[in-house]
Amino acid sequence: MSQPISRRKFLKYTASGVLGVGLTGIGGAAWATRIEPLALDVTSITIPLPNLDPRFDGLTIAHISDLHLGGWMTRERMWSVVEQVNALEPDVIAITGDFVTNIWEHTPADIVETVGALQAREAKIAVLGNHDHWTSASIVTDAVREAGATLFVNEHVALQRDDAALYFAGVDDIWEDQHDLDAALAGIPDSAPVVLLAHEPDYADDIAPTGRVGLQLSGHSHGGQVRLPLAGAPILPRLGEKYDMGLYDVDGMALYVNRGVGMVAPHVRFNCRPEITRIQLVAGS
Repeated sequence: MSQPISRRKFLKYTASGVLGVGLTGIGGAAWATRIEPLALDVTSITIPLPNLDPRFDGLTIAHISDLHLGGWMTRERMWSVVEQVNALEPDVIAITGDFVTNIWEHTPADIVETVGALQAREAKIAVLGNHDHWTSASIVTDAVREAGATLFVNEHVALQRDDAALYFAGVDDIWEDQHDLDAALAGIPDSAPVVLLAHEPDYADDIAPTGRVGLQLSGHSHGGQVRLPLAGAPILPRLGEKYDMGLYDVDGMALYVNRGVGMVAPHVRFNCRPEITRIQLVAGS
């Protein structure tokens, strides 16, 4: 039986893949290290959400993931992300984990300042990712909450428009076995419209059969950071191998996997630009 590849091997083989497709040349290396990592792509999609009340029809979500502050992503680079997210004027901002790669003395302040500057009309919500737990979940949690975001630890909130409700829920990290879907959904009516944040996208195979969630938002995979023509991403991380980027229908549940705005080492992107996703919800199925 094949075993999930470790993050260390993922990084090693990704670097090898870059070399293998000819990025050792000066022009190719410059593109992959200096140009594409900063070329933020704004992807706009419309997703029908089952049981959505017409009063929420057209609600917009700006979805970002995998900031990875404390590494390649500096406070200055993160400001560009903030400006482009705010330019979308979203109703909701959703951040699906991995706020940090490392935690240096300045990292908590970087989170507070940049995440705090993100502006949403109705809600700013988030969950943690595996790297947040591998560094310090408590430090990241405190900083994210100080930045004014609602951080879900197997919890949910309801947005209200008159007597209509739209539920946003989030599970803690799946890789680190901190998730509890039952707790996150507890108290939400069975037929209510639900958007769920979960860092690792392959968890969709566990969520979809419940029939409780209309849309799952995830990150984690970075889209592979390197994608080869026709072949896709050579190596993907555990729990991000089946659903690695973009929009999927998983047994009737919509899943969107954001490519992330940051990177992990080796700090290259090839044919896989960083991404902000603008999602417009509409009533339907």
